[in-house]
Amino acid sequence: MFRDECEIEVTAGRGGDGLVSFAREKYAPKGGPNGGDGGHGGHVILLATDEVNSLIQVGRKPYYRASNGEPGGPRNRSGSRGDDLTIEVPLGTQVFDAARDNLMADLAEAGQELILAKAGRGGRGNASFATSIVQAPRKAEKGKDGEKRQVRLELKLVAEVGLVGLPNAGKSTFLSRVSRARPKVADYPFTTLDPHVGIATVGDHDTLVIADLPGLIEGAAEGHGLGHRFLKHVERCRVLLQLVDLADGEVDRAAEELRVISEELVRYSEELSRRPRLIVATKVESDEARAAAELLRERVEGPLHVISSHTGDGLLDLLREAKRTVTASAEAEASGEEA
Repeated sequence: MFRDECEIEVTAGRGGDGLVSFAREKYAPKGGPNGGDGGHGGHVILLATDEVNSLIQVGRKPYYRASNGEPGGPRNRSGSRGDDLTIEVPLGTQVFDAARDNLMADLAEAGQELILAKAGRGGRGNASFATSIVQAPRKAEKGKDGEKRQVRLELKLVAEVGLVGLPNAGKSTFLSRVSRARPKVADYPFTTLDPHVGIATVGDHDTLVIADLPGLIEGAAEGHGLGHRFLKHVERCRVLLQLVDLADGEVDRAAEELRVISEELVRYSEELSRRPRLIVATKVESDEARAAAELLRERVEGPLHVISSHTGDGLLDLLREAKRTVTASAEAEASGEEA
């Protein structure tokens, strides 16, 4: 199962109490204070990792609590520190404070951490209060409570290439052909109900991370259909492959579908609509489909890439062009220019 949103409550560990204690030994019956400090509690930490790809496990548990620090002991022994609680989340997880709705962090890189709730400090034992004037203090501090916070987690998939198109445009078949991802493939709409990510090999050394997103429909940006739930995942993709089915040879229908998706991207985000995009005609296997592709080529801006995931025709050329476009986009971003 896939889950891209959840809300959790986290509580850091409480600090251990300091101890009031005095040395009572055979040859030092009136020894000085030796009460130790309490240990600090544990933090609650979010860790971005590529080992998980959904918030399903995190969302199943609504409350998280780190362990408390141990109290101080006699003979100046400090209490043990509480263990940190580390919660693993997928790359691309955004963290929002549920009360204020402000973005706290965007965990987009493997190994990136966020201390979600800070641990409570341990209290000082009476040995820490001894001075030249007060040589036998009889006070110690209580440990402090750890932070408590309600947060909302939202996942935006991290992929170089995003596949967009109407239902049955051939996105899932394409991804399953060029990678080891196995999205559901069938001849009826909305076979893809969850995003899928695959890694495609381009040549001998290069790879592409590709996300297959559920099919959009007209009005998706306003919340219609299934695709509106997943438009946010497109935002992280450097390049979009806009797929359209040409199996029936209907050029007018294909052109209309391309228009619908283009307008939905504009409605959802002006920035997204300016993302580099490759137009791809899929299921081009018959003479009728090939003739339609030539006609469609005259009606689209930029080059039209013609492929057949069934036969493999055009797949390598498309992947190479996608890789080149991804690289150009990354270089342009690094230099502060538009791709």
